[in-house]
Amino acid sequence: MIRRRVVADGKVQGVYFRDSTRERADELGVAGWVTNRADGGVEAVFEGPEQAVEEMVSFCGSGPGHAQVSSLDVSEEDPEGLAGFEIR
Repeated sequence: MIRRRVVADGKVQGVYFRDSTRERADELGVAGWVTNRADGGVEAVFEGPEQAVEEMVSFCGSGPGHAQVSSLDVSEEDPEGLAGFEIR
């Protein structure tokens, strides 16, 4: 089990970034959350098996169809035992 926090900047709001992230996390069995930030970015936390979490981080590096991710900040954190995935 690993945990990563990501912050994506660019054209990431209003392009179904959060919904797409939740759908992908549900498919992969990754727990956590995703939210829009006041600065125009999107922040997410992912917990789960290493390969699945790394796939989520990779997904956030490009985002869904109309997103244009200009930068992605990724940090490691200690897992907290989250269950499910939510949009905040």
